[in-house]
Amino acid sequence: MQKLVSFVVPVFRNAGALWPTYSAITGLVSGLGHSLEIIFVNDGSDDGSLLELLEIQKSDASVKVISFSRNFGQVAAIIAGFKASSGDCTLLMSADLQDPIEKAGDMIRHWEQGTEIAICCRADREDGFFARVTSAFFYNLIKVALPKMPKGGFDFLLLDRKAVDQYNALDERNRFFQGDILWLGFKVSFIPYNRLKRTIGKSQWSLSKKMKYFIDGFLNTSYIPIRLMASFGLVTSIIGFLYALLIAYNRFFRDVPFSGWAPIMILILIIGGIIMLMLGIIGEYLWRTYDETRKRPVYIIDQKLGFTDKKK
Repeated sequence: MQKLVSFVVPVFRNAGALWPTYSAITGLVSGLGHSLEIIFVNDGSDDGSLLELLEIQKSDASVKVISFSRNFGQVAAIIAGFKASSGDCTLLMSADLQDPIEKAGDMIRHWEQGTEIAICCRADREDGFFARVTSAFFYNLIKVALPKMPKGGFDFLLLDRKAVDQYNALDERNRFFQGDILWLGFKVSFIPYNRLKRTIGKSQWSLSKKMKYFIDGFLNTSYIPIRLMASFGLVTSIIGFLYALLIAYNRFFRDVPFSGWAPIMILILIIGGIIMLMLGIIGEYLWRTYDETRKRPVYIIDQKLGFTDKKK
């Protein structure tokens, strides 16, 4: 039975890659017997991406375009796309041509067989050395809190309508997208693939964005940082107390004079550094709490094209 398959494609400075991405999607779905909806979310691009999207939308009524007033980040674009999606299933795909389109077909076939979430996880990637190392470091740490997280992470996936609705029901800021998907708890199929090398444009996934996403991921998925702080503080306090007893014992019972200022400075610097680190972690949690209370929108839409309803 023919169903509606939706594709959500976040776009940020992907000019030149959008027509090939559109052609790959339409070519795939036309052979599967389903109807198609493509939602491009322009995340404040300033390189001509929006003009290219407008041309695509004019040529195909199944294409819808959401354009933000500025750059709000990839997760905000994903949220907007999922909320606008009306398909029986929704696929998330990047616009950089690094996700092999045939794997989208594999995910759709898994969904047709009853899978509620199909995830293409990166078994390998044709990226630079730095990108591979930072990715491995990040996801190995995340696996401490989320054992089901694939070692290479993921951002190429399919959600059944039920899973999309539950994801859309989440109302949080500073989201960790991958953790949210695994948290939903639906039946998941993992499909390994090799992420292709970018052939058009360059990655906009800067080091600062990676750090922000890493902090969101580590803080949002568990209480490990707070528990580590409490445990480390307890151990440090015990060691400090025992050391103080040792100094007092040597001074009063062995008449050993205090040896100098160097040990004091070392202890002050170490303990002071630990305290500042702990305050920084607490500050991150407090900022997230404050950010939630402000209730600002995750994104602001400048224009929408191709929609016939009031879906946001």
